[in-house]
Order: sequence, then structure tokens, then C-alpha cells
Amino acid sequence: MTQTLWRQQDAVLDNPAWHSLAGPHAQFAIGDDLVRQYPADVAPFVAVRTWEDPRVWDALAQLVGPAAEIGLSSTDELPPEGWEILGRGDGVQLVETPALAPRPFEEAIELGVDDVPEMLALVERNQPGPFRPRTHELGRYIGIRHEGRLVAMAGERLHPEGWTEISAVATDAEHRGRGLASRLVLDVAFHIQERGDRAMLHAAATNVGAIAVYERLGFALRRHTTFSFVRTPA
Repeated sequence: MTQTLWRQQDAVLDNPAWHSLAGPHAQFAIGDDLVRQYPADVAPFVAVRTWEDPRVWDALAQLVGPAAEIGLSSTDELPPEGWEILGRGDGVQLVETPALAPRPFEEAIELGVDDVPEMLALVERNQPGPFRPRTHELGRYIGIRHEGRLVAMAGERLHPEGWTEISAVATDAEHRGRGLASRLVLDVAFHIQERGDRAMLHAAATNVGAIAVYERLGFALRRHTTFSFVRTPA
């Protein structure tokens, strides 16, 4: 399937945070029919239904409050006067292809609320991306323990209709090179497909090593993304 066909068939992936909050993750949504966000302890994402509505910037400021720092995706538009641009980043969105061969990882254990302190510590050590105290509520998370210590994990985050994002893929440095991350990703993908969804993920464009691993597993580039970090007017 070509990249063009993916884009035509799966437009929800052009705005996955919105379609998560307006769909399978609606129970987490704070906001209205134009802008929504997850609770701060669940995920840092703020979603916009469309950037073509002239009310969008005022709605964002009202939703998150004054002098709030937020991350935005799916737009190249510059914010209006009074907003501050804190930074921008480039990323990629990858989706599964028929080459992906998911399978269970028997050594993996499911993680839950009791594991949150260790999950947060693992993320802090490895910086795979945003992870909050309640992020595990967004989907299924699994991990690997070594001598009782959590040393690797992966799980599910955004959930636009028909798709589930694989996220928080992290392995401590001393346990890399054993294929743990790949096997965790394939296990997560296996359970995603078991319930009828397809797997997708995001990565920083500069993380070429991880992107190469995902491509070897059977994921392919769907589109390039841009993330902007801004501060609302005080």
C-alpha cells in the first residue's frame, strides 16, 4: 500500500490526538467541539479539530489558561500576537505494513497502577517521550524485569478509531542489544491486531536508530510531522 493510499484511507491519522479524544478516549476529554485535552496527569496533548476555524487560538487559551506551556501538532500556522513560540520539532509517523509479524513475548509482564513509580523512573532514565502518572490508563503496558527491577517497557497511547499508537518504548542502557524493545513492540502490536486495530507510532525525526528498527520490524513512513511548543498569553 502506498503512502498516498494510506493518507486517503486513514485521515484520522492526520490528527490522531483529536480523533482519540473525540472517539475511543472520549472519557478523558476536557474541552468542547473545537479544542480538547487530556487531564495533565494522563497525557500532555492538546488537540484541535480544525485549524481553519478562526476561534481556535482563543479557544485554546481559554482551555489551558494564561501563561500555559503546551505542545501542538498538525499545524504550521504561527500563533497570534501575545503567544510565545518556545520551540519546534520534526517527527515522523509510522504505520504497520503487511511485513509486520506481531507475536507474543512470553517473558513480558503486564504493568498497572502499582508499577507506576518504576515506569516513571524508567522513562526518566531513557526519555522515550511524555509519560505521566496516569498514562498507563490509556491502554495496555508491558515490561521486562531483571532481578526484580523494571528495565524495559512499551505500551499503548493515542487511540484514533481503528488504530492504536505504540509508545513509551524504553530499555535501560545496560540491557540494550538483546532485542527487548523489538520483542515488546511486536507483543503490543500483536494484542492491538487481536482486537481488530492496526498499529502505528511516532518518533523524533532525529532518532534515526529507532526509526530504522521500526522499519525492519515492518513499519513504514506515513508522513512527516511538526510539533510546536508554545506559551499562551499571560
